[in-house]
Amino acid sequence: THGDDGALLIRGAAGSTANAIFFSLNRGGSMVKPLQPSFHVVKNADQSNVAVGSNVTVVWQVESYDVGANFASNTFTAPVAGKYILTASLRVDSSDSGSSHDDMAIATSNRLYKSIYDLGGLSGDPVYWTFTINAVADMDAGDTAYVQFYQDGGTAQSDIKNDSGRTYFSGYLLG
Repeated sequence: THGDDGALLIRGAAGSTANAIFFSLNRGGSMVKPLQPSFHVVKNADQSNVAVGSNVTVVWQVESYDVGANFASNTFTAPVAGKYILTASLRVDSSDSGSSHDDMAIATSNRLYKSIYDLGGLSGDPVYWTFTINAVADMDAGDTAYVQFYQDGGTAQSDIKNDSGRTYFSGYLLG
């Protein structure tokens, strides 16, 4: 069908999805897929004194949005096979400059996407630090993705903060 503005619209079939727009293409070439799997989650509580020497799963309490209801229990589950853009950022307060290094990772069923940080060159423990990672992950239907933090050595004093502008995990089905 065509919308009032001349956009090409693909709507759902009869039944519960009748009139739901699955895809639209406007005259300017912009494409909108409002049911495309995507999510954005944040924290509403700190994770304090993160354990040293083990991969700690980051806990997400608040879904800003979850198109398709594919995020639960700190984990995104791909509903269909495809390439997914995954992005995570963590504000960590009181990181220990005495650790060998800190890692942040997006762990998927197929691969571990990691970034490594060596804060040992600092003159002291930073008050706060933002760790970030981005990945384009090849995921099959049913594959999962979640965020991990790892501190190698030092003191268990790092706090993953409740800071929705700096601590989040998001993803989108690219295609």
